[in-house]
Amino acid sequence: MSDRTLKLDNVHAFYGKSHVLHGVTMEVRPGEIVSLLGRNGSGRSTTAKTIMGQVDAQGRIEFGGKPLLGLKAYEVAHSGIGYVPENRDIFPKLTVHQNLMLGEKRKGKAKPRWSFEDMYTMFPRLKERQHTEAGVLSGGEQQMLTLCRTLMGDPDLIMIDEPTEGLAPKIVELVAEYLKELRKRGVSVLLVEQKLAIALEISERCYVMGHGRIVFEGTPAELRANAYIRKEWLEV
Repeated sequence: MSDRTLKLDNVHAFYGKSHVLHGVTMEVRPGEIVSLLGRNGSGRSTTAKTIMGQVDAQGRIEFGGKPLLGLKAYEVAHSGIGYVPENRDIFPKLTVHQNLMLGEKRKGKAKPRWSFEDMYTMFPRLKERQHTEAGVLSGGEQQMLTLCRTLMGDPDLIMIDEPTEGLAPKIVELVAEYLKELRKRGVSVLLVEQKLAIALEISERCYVMGHGRIVFEGTPAELRANAYIRKEWLEV
């Protein structure tokens, strides 16, 4: 199996004339959960959008040794990267099941890693509501649906932007369990988060961003031990 590592090397990104990312270098190795932390406006979401080809950028971005910079978002998706944006991008007038069907990718005859049954087993609430229009689901249910729909495309790596935003603590626990399940099945995760607790609980490694730069890279234990970084770049 080829090495499905995501690598960013000295990436600069721009919105028009505004220079947003300043030389970002980071990587997510196969089967790893890596958290990208930082306050609002630090450049975390821009990093995910840059990987997906949605932002003008310079530098080098590779996945599995193949360059991504310059590809369109759908081409990046076809390379094996799934992206769950912060805005819970569902089709409100379609049912839960129809939303999941739209996520399916038919990769020849190879058996996909995930089935509808897997989704419904992981999130019984979605099974109960599979014939309900997605627009009437609660915020937590919509978040689950967006995650599941992305997974139905069978990505090797999934980037998730603020999956716990606005969710009740019980649902946050569920999301954490779900991310661990992805790791068990060999899917790498780049978790874009503001909340330190979930990141420290489930990540192998953490990056902290500030003003469009990586200001810290290390294990959750190293981040716990580094009061300066937490105070300077993370705590509100």
